[in-house]
Amino acid sequence: MQIVISNSSDKPIYEQVASQVRSLIMSGELVAGQQLPSIRALAAELRISAITTKRAYADLETQGFICTVPGKGSYVAGDNLELLREERLRQVEASLAKAVEDARLAGIGKEELHEMLDLELEEER
Repeated sequence: MQIVISNSSDKPIYEQVASQVRSLIMSGELVAGQQLPSIRALAAELRISAITTKRAYADLETQGFICTVPGKGSYVAGDNLELLREERLRQVEASLAKAVEDARLAGIGKEELHEMLDLELEEER
């Protein structure tokens, strides 16, 4: 599991860890039932506090991305397909909102924006 911590980021370290683990789960790189590194092991690997790693795991568990079995470890949640879909939809909506705002700033009208989206969708096929 590849996680990169940036000391220059405005995001707290626990958020950086949680967000990268969430991305790995959403991309399918981490699959349902897969065991995550222990809190201590990940903390040592990233050279961060175990408390910081514990906070990241707690946030991921609260959000339903992982589950923790006392004495056994933390695992990618198995029943998170709908949660993953909702998270992906949220990301697409945010990207579309950004594209609409960029189009407005560039003076691109609704029809032209629709044409651009249609072209992008056609290129995928």
